[in-house]
Amino acid sequence: MFLEVKNISKKFKSQQVLKEICFDVDAHQTLSVLGKSGCGKSTLLKIIAGIETADGGMVNLQGQNVLALPAQERKIVYLFQEALLFPNMNVFENIAFGLKIRNTEKHIIKTKVKDMLSQLELDGFDKKMPHELSGGQKQRVAFGRALILNPPLILLDEPFSSLDVETRSNMQQLYKKIAKEYQITALFVTHDLKEALLMGDKICYMENGVLEVYKDKQSFIRSEKTGVQNEINFWNNL
Repeated sequence: MFLEVKNISKKFKSQQVLKEICFDVDAHQTLSVLGKSGCGKSTLLKIIAGIETADGGMVNLQGQNVLALPAQERKIVYLFQEALLFPNMNVFENIAFGLKIRNTEKHIIKTKVKDMLSQLELDGFDKKMPHELSGGQKQRVAFGRALILNPPLILLDEPFSSLDVETRSNMQQLYKKIAKEYQITALFVTHDLKEALLMGDKICYMENGVLEVYKDKQSFIRSEKTGVQNEINFWNNL
C-alpha cells in the first residue's frame, strides 16, 4: 500500500478533533475527503504533512512511518487554499524555486520549467509577477512549483474554493489532466459535494472527527449522510 493511515487521533484541549482515523490510498490515486468546515479535514492533512503532531497512530508512506520524520524530510507537498507564491519572484522563478534549492543544473531547470509552463497552459507567462496573475493562474503556478519536484504525495486543502465558478471548473479539469500525466498520489480535501465526486478515485466523508471511507462511488451516492440524496431530491422535485 502506497499510503496507509492508521488510528490517527488528535485533541485540542478538551475537543477531540480526530478519532482513530484509518484509510489507505494506492499509488497514482486521488482520495477525496468531503466534510463541512471544522470537521477535522485540514487537521488531518497538517498531521500527515508534519505541520501538526498526532496524539497517536501511524502514517506509512511507501512503507515508512513518516510521523517519526520532521516535515522537511517527508517530501510531502501541502497546497493551501491560497497559492502563497513568492511575491518578489516571477512565474519562472516561483516554479523553479524547489529545483534551485536542490542545486539542480541551470539547463535542466530551464527545460523542466518550460515543459511545466506548457503543461499548465501558461506559455508566455514566465516573466509575469504574481500580482499580475488571476486567481486561477496563481493556483496553476502553485501546482507547477509542487509538481516539478515530483513529490510522492500531494495534499490539497480546498485549493479551488476561492475561485469563481468558471475558473474553478477549469482548474478541476486541469488537475484531472495533470494528475493522470504526472501519476499523482493525492488527498483532495473539499466541502463541495460535486467536487469530491469529480476529483476522487476514492471518496470518504468526515464528520465530527470521524472518517468513513466508501468502497465505491455508488456507495457514497447511496449514503444518507453525504448529502447526495438530498441533492438528487432537490433537482427531482423542482
